[in-house]
Amino acid sequence: MTTFEEPRTDADAPPPDDTRAPEPKLTLAQVLEIFAGGRLPLRFSAYDGSSAGPPDAPYGLDLKTPRGTTYLATGFGDLGLARAYIAGDLDIQGLHPGDPYELLKALADSLVFTRPSPRVMAQVVRSIGFERLKPIAPPPQEVPPRWRRVAGGLRHSKNRDAEAIHHHYDVSNTFYEWVLGPSMTYTCACYPRPDASLEEAQENKYRLVFDKLRLKPGDRLLDVGCGWGGMVRYAARRGVKATGVTLSREQTAWAQQAIADEGLGDLAEVRFGDYRDIAESGYDAVSSIGLLEHIGVHNYASYFRFLRSRLRPGGMLLNHCITRPDNRSKASATGFIDRYVFPDGELTGAGRIITEAQDAGLEVLHEENLRRHYALTLRDWCANLVEHWDEAVAEIGLPAAKVWGLYMAGSRLAFESGGIELHHVLAVKPDERGDIGDVPMRPWWTP
Repeated sequence: MTTFEEPRTDADAPPPDDTRAPEPKLTLAQVLEIFAGGRLPLRFSAYDGSSAGPPDAPYGLDLKTPRGTTYLATGFGDLGLARAYIAGDLDIQGLHPGDPYELLKALADSLVFTRPSPRVMAQVVRSIGFERLKPIAPPPQEVPPRWRRVAGGLRHSKNRDAEAIHHHYDVSNTFYEWVLGPSMTYTCACYPRPDASLEEAQENKYRLVFDKLRLKPGDRLLDVGCGWGGMVRYAARRGVKATGVTLSREQTAWAQQAIADEGLGDLAEVRFGDYRDIAESGYDAVSSIGLLEHIGVHNYASYFRFLRSRLRPGGMLLNHCITRPDNRSKASATGFIDRYVFPDGELTGAGRIITEAQDAGLEVLHEENLRRHYALTLRDWCANLVEHWDEAVAEIGLPAAKVWGLYMAGSRLAFESGGIELHHVLAVKPDERGDIGDVPMRPWWTP
């Protein structure tokens, strides 16, 4: 026989459970493990006494202050970690600050951040405190975001480009001497052998550029974005009349002194100014080694047209620059690189660069990717920074020295993984009939 219960009224319902205990407060280590999905590849300790990760891991992070928590919680992407580290609120354990490559590699290889559920996220917020989610002033080494950089003018105007160059290149010539070594060359080297020294590799890079441009005694070379004049002096030593131009006053002064010290004043010249102010034309060759990153993608057309206008018919152009592995990604850098290293820097793929050079009336003859050489270059720059760490800190301060170690180690990792590349694009200026003169039909240089 089937029976039915009498319907229950609201008065019969049990009272709501208002006596449940609140969820326990999470430690900072537990918060990190939640975001890391329990797969933390390094040791972590925090000022609240908590810790996480393998206790025998060779590298670790130590979160020292509540301010560091705010930086981590409010910074997008890599910006929060960089702010906390540069400000001294987050320490690296087990590695020299001049070369945190192994820690960054461990994070890149093993750490995948996961998004917690709304309930867990609410617990995280309650645990760290709402006050930790209020943005605070970044370290003083950080430049304003792009939309606030109005003092220097419109993006990639001459004034604003000069300010961006000043931020990165006018740090200290003494500091650069320690990091770059005797060559004072702040661009990708070309290693003839994996065990070659940095100096040998930089000399080989200049040799490669010189040979690709088919330079010979008596020729005229224009080197735009010439840095400390390494290419200018290399060419002048071989009888080429070379003119360099840079927007960095520090570089100009150092290069002019180096030219005088070598007795190259009759052939070599470095000017302070914008490449767009070069009035002379009829050059046999133009080298651009590490300048295009600062130009802005939308200015590529005018850049290549200008350089073409400075060449004689049959003259050669070598463009050496950092690139992206595709032609679709957003050109502008973000986060740490844009705020601390290269303000207003832009990268795109080699295909876009070749297209713009061709559309400007240049005939592209050859391109090659040297990204693995840049990884080795950055490895050696980091080794130099470690060797001269105490002097570097005394010269530019601990926060700025940390920026350089973080930036170079992270860039090395990006070049190794193919996240960024380095391309040489070699082109020639045809005459009005399309003739390129006596340029050989196949590559003529030694790799």
